[in-house]
Amino acid sequence: MKHYYIFVIGGVMSGVGKGTVMASLGRVLMGKGYKVTAIKIDPYINVDAGTMNPVEHGEVFVTVDGDETDQDLGNYERFLDTDIFSLNYMTTGRVYQSVIQRERNLGYGGKTVQVVPHVPNEVIDRIEKASEKAQSDFTLIEIGGTIGEYENILFLEAARLMGMKYPDQVLNVLVSYMPIPPSIGEMKTKPTQQAVRTAMAAGLMPDFVVARSSIQIDQPRMEKLAMFSNVKKEHVIGSPDIDSVYKVPLIFEEQQFGEKILSLFGLKRKLDNGLADWKEMIRKIENTEGVVKIGVVGKYFSVGDFTLSDAYISVIEALKHASWANGKDVEFTWLNSEEYENDLSKLKELDHLDGVVIPGGFGSRGIEGKIQAIKYCRENNIPYLGLCYGMQCAVIEYARNVLGWKDANTTEIDTNTSYPVVDLLKGQEENLKDGSYGGTLRLGAYDCELVDNTISLDAYGTKLIKERHRHRYEFNNKYRKELEDAGLIVAGINPDNNLVEIVELKDHPFFVGVQFHPEFQSRPLNPHPLFLAFIKATNK
Repeated sequence: MKHYYIFVIGGVMSGVGKGTVMASLGRVLMGKGYKVTAIKIDPYINVDAGTMNPVEHGEVFVTVDGDETDQDLGNYERFLDTDIFSLNYMTTGRVYQSVIQRERNLGYGGKTVQVVPHVPNEVIDRIEKASEKAQSDFTLIEIGGTIGEYENILFLEAARLMGMKYPDQVLNVLVSYMPIPPSIGEMKTKPTQQAVRTAMAAGLMPDFVVARSSIQIDQPRMEKLAMFSNVKKEHVIGSPDIDSVYKVPLIFEEQQFGEKILSLFGLKRKLDNGLADWKEMIRKIENTEGVVKIGVVGKYFSVGDFTLSDAYISVIEALKHASWANGKDVEFTWLNSEEYENDLSKLKELDHLDGVVIPGGFGSRGIEGKIQAIKYCRENNIPYLGLCYGMQCAVIEYARNVLGWKDANTTEIDTNTSYPVVDLLKGQEENLKDGSYGGTLRLGAYDCELVDNTISLDAYGTKLIKERHRHRYEFNNKYRKELEDAGLIVAGINPDNNLVEIVELKDHPFFVGVQFHPEFQSRPLNPHPLFLAFIKATNK
């Protein structure tokens, strides 16, 4: 089938919102009746995002087929309401790895393998394969970083070569920041003009410029950009700061961004009111009544004086989706688990919350504080949802404080514990011994069979579910009977390996721990059932 390709590149500075712009544009094109997929290209040497520090890089988003990717793929899935696969993610390391492996296998037939054209051609090949797999009309490709960086020059070269290969099927969109210096009080276009020139020096002529700024770009600034950046004035699309990223598709729709793209490709709209469900969702967001106060207990929050929540972005969005569906807004409180290790009196701050979430994580730092927070929630009937590590910590807490196994622990932290209630997955010993950490976790979607008369079955409404995983340690079945006899409910089991996936408590407003990451499958139009049940429980 014929595919149309839209490259999205960044100008002036990083973090300008290319992922949100691309996901929103994809939603707009879906609203016109077209099938859309999205690709992220990261300029890192890392083969995947799995080994990156989440404070520095943000959340590691796991695809349904088990790839550890950039958090932007989560944005794509949420906006496009579809699964994105491993083919849709590439890094410099991954591309070079493929090229070198092909050369080792004589895949180039003895030719001299060069950075150009073989690396850009590998990128193009991956884009084409992802488009075919998705059977997409439009494939949107985000090139990470900012124009002018040497790290992404080969990906820009791939975009240039693809434009030559498909001259009537490729467009370029530059997302650039328009600063308003306080001392000047005027939106400045010069940095974006320079970004356009840099893109042209790389062989790319932006067809559209998305102007990101604190306020909407005005007509004089549009005219100036058009004059000095060689784009039509009507192809300058404003994207001001707003209170919800989910409103961006409607802002683009108001400016006929989708229609202008279809016009350049010579295409017609197939649907007349394809954004109706999205508009209804925004109406609900704008008409919430009351607030749900949720505490997120973690350790990946701060860099210097700044609180960074990107490490848990899918959890945050899933809680928003569920709250809005329950007619509420959500207010987050970021709780550093390390503080509870030195001062138990600080746990009293949990009393002011409607619910507590402990998301995934690794390592010993802050774990004792998480266990103390779980104990407080269990004993004081505060709704609790534990995700991955949050489930493992709940098992440890129950073993210590209900069964009296005072040194119960995970062998990730204490290999000498008398009660390893959480232990290394079978087959992982060799990976740790060899130092093989990247891509060796239990990753991707696995089946889970739910048990009758449980909170989880009530929430999902079906016996067999499939959820995404990212972990190396697991509930230890050696202690399952004793924990169950003491009142811990095993509510979900992987039918293939008899692994415990969900634990719950009765006689509690809501106490559920899951070994998987349900947040990865929550979408604004389809909130995740566990998060819906959790938020509903906080309203009681």
